[in-house]
Amino acid sequence: MLTTVEGVFEDGIIKLAEQPAAVQPGAPVIVTFLSAPGVGLRERRIDPEEARELRARLSAFAEDWESPEMAAYDDYHTAKSQR
Repeated sequence: MLTTVEGVFEDGIIKLAEQPAAVQPGAPVIVTFLSAPGVGLRERRIDPEEARELRARLSAFAEDWESPEMAAYDDYHTAKSQR
């Protein structure tokens, strides 16, 4: 059985985003480190100043976007296709 759980590596410890279901203590694991998420500004033809301005304009939406009520939209397309 393979189970995938996201997490982060901090201070030498892997911190999981959630408790994996049906995984027994002492289960063997394989850890793969992913590259840090980032935005390639050059690829998007945005310079750092434009990126700062865009981030400042969008910050007004952050609180609403990250609210628990918005979780309903995390998998919107799948939920919509099941109607």
